[in-house]
Amino acid sequence: MWDIFLKTLPFFMLIGVGYGAGRTRFFTPEATAYLTKFVFYFALSAMLFRFSANLSLADILNWPFVFAYLAGTGAVYIVATIVAMRRGARVAEAAVEAQCAVIGNVGFLGIPMLALLLGERAVGPIMLVLAVDLIVFGSLIVILITGSRDGRMSPKILVTVALGLIKNPMIVSIVLGLIVSANAIPIPVPINEFLTILGGAATPGALFAIGASLASKSAERVIVAGWLSVCKLVLHPAAVAIAALFVFDIDPYAAGVMIAAAALPVAGNVYIIAQHYGVAPARVSAAILFSTMASVLTVSAVIAWVTSF
Repeated sequence: MWDIFLKTLPFFMLIGVGYGAGRTRFFTPEATAYLTKFVFYFALSAMLFRFSANLSLADILNWPFVFAYLAGTGAVYIVATIVAMRRGARVAEAAVEAQCAVIGNVGFLGIPMLALLLGERAVGPIMLVLAVDLIVFGSLIVILITGSRDGRMSPKILVTVALGLIKNPMIVSIVLGLIVSANAIPIPVPINEFLTILGGAATPGALFAIGASLASKSAERVIVAGWLSVCKLVLHPAAVAIAALFVFDIDPYAAGVMIAAAALPVAGNVYIIAQHYGVAPARVSAAILFSTMASVLTVSAVIAWVTSF
């Protein structure tokens, strides 16, 4: 546990540096927004493209893995939704809370950290978790929020969902990389080196951006945010572990990667969605802040456990 904590500590120290820069206003919210754009559209996309271009679809697509992750994640999603509805939350608010309970920071924190800590073999399972989060649950929250406001499902909602997926650079870069891999298209040396250099900026850039963005997060709705943090850091990895280790026949290493990915703190893109639709942004903000702070210990504990498989 202590050795793993020391290995994860530098990642969280980078987040801490970003938080300090944001808190002191050395890095303004506008600067953080532009850094996030650079990481999201350029550095992280280059990293994902290079990773996926060296994998085949068979290396990534594993249906029992997908079903195990969906089962564990779906169970926590339902629990969080029921708790929110019993508290009197509207459908849109319940959808946002459920999203906080199950969507971790796989893109900005998981890919850079888990790929280094768990090895190159972890890349395929991590990208599969990311794809399920983006395609299934990223679509579900838009459908629930928009549908609850319109009072019905309409083709317009599906168009919005489809456009959101098509415009997501993480999905685009993974798909393009797999196309290159499937067709055995050689990547010229200068292009490969370019992708390596640009992708290398993803890890420090993403972690710094996470910290800087946390500096603007508030700690309102503490009880709800605490509950959502428990869901994300404890219930989600626990449910995924039960599904992966006892219900479905998953390779122990892949199961460990899935569980570690499920243990990550609440993703920043949940706040972007909540803010865009005007649904409980303060609640999400606090959940991101609390879960990220607590994950310094919980993620280390989970990684230490899964590496013992």
